Amino acid sequence: MFTVSGHQVHSVTVGEGAPAVMIHCALARHQALLPLAKAIGGQVTLIDMPGHGQSDPWDGNQDYQKLIVATAAACCDGPTHLIGHSFGATAALRLAVEQPDLVNRLTLIEPVYFAAAKGTVEHAAHAKAFRPFISAMLMGDEGRAAEVFNALWGDTAWGDIPARKRSYLTERIHLIVAGGAEIEEDVDGITSAARLGALEIPVTLIRGGATQPVIAAIHAALIARIPGAVDHVVAGADHMLPVNRAHLAEVAAIIRAANPETA
Repeated sequence: MFTVSGHQVHSVTVGEGAPAVMIHCALARHQALLPLAKAIGGQVTLIDMPGHGQSDPWDGNQDYQKLIVATAAACCDGPTHLIGHSFGATAALRLAVEQPDLVNRLTLIEPVYFAAAKGTVEHAAHAKAFRPFISAMLMGDEGRAAEVFNALWGDTAWGDIPARKRSYLTERIHLIVAGGAEIEEDVDGITSAARLGALEIPVTLIRGGATQPVIAAIHAALIARIPGAVDHVVAGADHMLPVNRAHLAEVAAIIRAANPETA
């Protein structure tokens, strides 16, 4: 455990070799990415984002994405390979943009930086599909909001999820709103051509071939703005591809091939 901005954060480090830090998606915990960490090799530190797993709840007084960025930065002892999934990938990208001295390589798995795709038909469709979630949250029906969110971004039908896990998701669904402004509006311009164009590190993007269409639009924007960035598509995979064991080996192989320092 370590402390960031008054929050106790739980972390686990596995393996030996080149250092990496992994940041899981919203509503998950570090265990979700543990099989991938072991598959890619090297020394990998995995965190439970505040509000998740064994870390302290988010206090509600700080920008949530910036808190995750500070948490990941605290795990970087010198230039480090950052690997993020979904919302965790948006934090990894922000850290690389704002503190480039801490990052020597970036792997983004389906980063949900929706602001990057604004103006596309895919973004418009995403916004329309997300309205029932917003309505449920405004009505205070967090259970319904969690079910809607899972239908869009999960890989298991809500009724097939064990009751204990459904409760875990529902209890944390407010964190989706907590991080929403940064990824939907990007007021600090993290995904702007100017800021992304200044990145001087290898950047690998990975997405599922069967994921939400807005992800392809986000990737296209990032690829166009990040010098030398490479996009990979895993056929048949959805948003949860780094967690799904059916696609784990392929995701790990892409990361290892892009990172020659992995032990």
